[in-house]
Amino acid sequence: MPSLSLPSELELVQPTPPELGPADAERIARDAFGLTAAARALGSHQDRNFLLDRGDGAPLLLKIANPGTTSAELEAQSAAAARIAERAPGLRTPRSLPVAAGGADAADAAGDADAATVREIEEDGQRLGARVLEFLDGGTLSGGGHLSPAVVRGIGELAARVDLALADFDAPGVERPHQWDLRRAPAVLDALLPYIGDAELRERLAGAAREAWAVVERLAPELPVQAVHGDLTDDNVVWSDPRTRLPDGIIDLGDLNRGWTVGELAITLSSLLHHDGVDRRAALRAATAYHALRPLSRAEAEALWALVVLRAAVLVASGHHVVATDPGNAYAAENLGHELAILDAATAVPLAVQTALVLAATGHEPDTLGLPAHVALLAGIRPEEIAGIELGTTSSALHGGRWLEPDAESAAARAALAAGASAALTRFGEARLTRSAPFAQEAPANVALGVELALARPVELLAPWPGVVTAGDDGLELRGDGLVLRLDGAEAATTAEASDAATGAPAAGHVARGAVIGRAATQLAVRVHRDGGPGAPWFAPVADAAGWLALVADPTPLLTGAAATERGAAGSESARELIARREAVFAEVQEYYFEEPPAIVRGWRELLVDADGRVYLDALNNVTSIGHAHPRLVEAVTEQWQLLNTNSRFNYPAVVEYAERLASLVPEPLDTVFLVNSGSEAVDLALRLARAATGRRDILAVREAYHGWTDLSDAVSTSVADNPGALASRPEWVHTVDAPNPFRGPYRGAEASRYAGEAVAEVERLAAAGTPVGAFIAETYYGNAGGIALPDGYLAAMYDAVRRHGGVAVADEVQVGYGRLGEWFWGFEQQGVVPDVVAVAKAIGNGHPLGAVITTKEIAAAYRSQGYFFSSAGGSPVSSVVGSTVLDVIREEGLQENARDTGGYFRERLAELGERHPLVGAVHGSGFYLGLEFVRDRETLEPATEETAAICERLLGLGVIVQPTGDHQNVLKIKPPMCLGREGVDAFVAAVDRVLTTGW
Repeated sequence: MPSLSLPSELELVQPTPPELGPADAERIARDAFGLTAAARALGSHQDRNFLLDRGDGAPLLLKIANPGTTSAELEAQSAAAARIAERAPGLRTPRSLPVAAGGADAADAAGDADAATVREIEEDGQRLGARVLEFLDGGTLSGGGHLSPAVVRGIGELAARVDLALADFDAPGVERPHQWDLRRAPAVLDALLPYIGDAELRERLAGAAREAWAVVERLAPELPVQAVHGDLTDDNVVWSDPRTRLPDGIIDLGDLNRGWTVGELAITLSSLLHHDGVDRRAALRAATAYHALRPLSRAEAEALWALVVLRAAVLVASGHHVVATDPGNAYAAENLGHELAILDAATAVPLAVQTALVLAATGHEPDTLGLPAHVALLAGIRPEEIAGIELGTTSSALHGGRWLEPDAESAAARAALAAGASAALTRFGEARLTRSAPFAQEAPANVALGVELALARPVELLAPWPGVVTAGDDGLELRGDGLVLRLDGAEAATTAEASDAATGAPAAGHVARGAVIGRAATQLAVRVHRDGGPGAPWFAPVADAAGWLALVADPTPLLTGAAATERGAAGSESARELIARREAVFAEVQEYYFEEPPAIVRGWRELLVDADGRVYLDALNNVTSIGHAHPRLVEAVTEQWQLLNTNSRFNYPAVVEYAERLASLVPEPLDTVFLVNSGSEAVDLALRLARAATGRRDILAVREAYHGWTDLSDAVSTSVADNPGALASRPEWVHTVDAPNPFRGPYRGAEASRYAGEAVAEVERLAAAGTPVGAFIAETYYGNAGGIALPDGYLAAMYDAVRRHGGVAVADEVQVGYGRLGEWFWGFEQQGVVPDVVAVAKAIGNGHPLGAVITTKEIAAAYRSQGYFFSSAGGSPVSSVVGSTVLDVIREEGLQENARDTGGYFRERLAELGERHPLVGAVHGSGFYLGLEFVRDRETLEPATEETAAICERLLGLGVIVQPTGDHQNVLKIKPPMCLGREGVDAFVAAVDRVLTTGW
């Protein structure tokens, strides 16, 4: 380590300036800088900062440094800010005003490297350095609110840009004794720890710092040193865009100093750790972003987290010192909680584990732990007698929701033993679905760091390598060859049993390779970790798995003789790899949800599960009406596929029975069914039927609606969210009327009845112009706009007007029909009307490709003029059985009633959010078709579009899947499987409440 003289306590712990108020600041600004301004105090640990308002809209910052800061140091800070502005274009920095210029003209010369910027003043007998700096507009990332992944990456990139800009910077005053210089952390802590009255906390800090310094001291000769900002934290980076809060500027170079370059990043990372949802793993996004611009050497990567721990320790100690010596400093007192949260997060796992995660995040291969030469652990059981148990996310043993049952793991083991195996063995490094839970905001600890055995008979255990055996209440440990072999569930052998097999001499705790060390009766858990290192848990979260897997060894070869499991974070790469493969072969316009989508591999009821075993509440999937993987549906499809699956021109019972059931669900005179594969095809066919029945080409549609992707259904789709050019590219035979939106349309509340009058007038106008509409198509409940009920009487007025002029009324029930609304099976029932043609899909197949058109025999017969109709898969035996089974489940499990009752509760809970959070503009919908609309202003109803997208991303991290809808993409479309219960509703509302409270 470089030789550094350790200053005295007084040099390390800076004295504070005298108490100064706004009146003092105004006087100093006037007398020292020639500025007339109103002052407002800002917080600081050791300086005095004031905002100066000159009334011209360009505020300035008056900084009065503590007495321990020299003029040379302050001038260096001014020069460093100018250097960063020069070397990092676009990165805003607070330029210092030259003292000679003063006044309003000084801003024009700000940043002049040759101009003096410091004015020495005297207050209460202390000589203090004062400067005036430009004030950067925007805000900081201060506080404990959430920081998005983009913001976290942004602050890492910003830190790298600052370090690159200052890489060769030097000036008098840069090298100075400084309590925030991590090179001096031991001496600083020696000076500060006595100010902590809590002995337990004091010793905790000292212990964490000793461990961290041991790592840093070993690596110090390899760590580059340069001028660094020294306090590049959430408090000292600023943003100009309040919606993204992406950092684009830095402030307060008061801690400028020479130090380890990687220390700058450690300071930045530590400042993120008290933000809601930004734990030590999420903070590593900043390290990855930093590394992409300024690559960290392996030594720097290995030292990084130790420096984070040291920074946390100094923060806590310093906070206690400031409160003890400056009791009126409310800023420091308020920060004590944040600083302790940083320490808690920084030390949440052993330092070696987090260091391995840092290495992985920065592209360095973590060290791994292997097994030495060994003999088999189990005596008398051959590897071929051991059956593997799969408990991962795609295990067939966990179908039908079996993974949620408490005995799922033991049941899988019993099944293997019942099939004749001598032992059943779990998988090392597997992300077990059995360790996951629904409705949790945090990822589960489910990655196995050891293996477990279920035994058909008792078995003797042999020492795989020589060592020392100790027995405890839970089992045995064998220490040897630098490793600890942990055997939970094992009983110690007697002295005779443990004797050396070669000499017959008693072992007395020391055993030779191959000696009997104990026995296991029915269960055995095996784990191997480094001796002297941290003891590993049995399970770790996926985000920590790479860290723990660097410190434990796979014990499987001790049992089976097979090679060790390939290292990896239990599926953590699969989502990224899958996206890369998808983008290589899948058409780009087939988009996917979320910026970093998980790899979804399983569904159950209202839950979705990713490859890592994270369980999500599916609040989005109106396709899956009766729930994911419903056993009745699985059984019915399996049975029918074993019998027959062909096209509907063959004569078989299933299609007839299903068509009869569909026809029975609609009122007279609707009685005839067509079966197709999707909602787009259903809408397309419905409009073709209307054209055939009327002989007319013109169609009237409602704006802000989506109907499908076929040529005809796309032509009548008017949602600019789905197609920005939808209105401009409409064919001439498609006409539109205003979206009858009673919340944000031109007519609201009681005036919403005017929509019908204007729409009817358009029907009359088109007829008078010689282009009467052949069909009017509308969602019967305004689903695409966010689940908004149409104004009372709207469809009745429109259907009457269209029919009066010989047209046909087409109801698009693709999203809202089939009981989802709760009170009504069909959306048109809410309006008290009967359409001429009904198009339905999505819910009727529960994810199977199935759609239907229901109309009258007369309209259906008119299609003959177009030829004949045929759909290869529409109405196949399997599809028909799917459709009938879905209807059975909806009826027998009371899912429409559940949509009514639980959906009503859901709406009430969402309305409660609006009482606390101004962003909530309205709650729309009925049953399980709800919309939570976000607005920036409840008077103007300005859509909170960017906020809604960010909220959806944050909710994904909290285990909730939901997406925006509406032309402004500012409505959460809430349309879960209809089996959702109140527990799921409460989980959804709790997650949204957390996001709206802590940020996104």
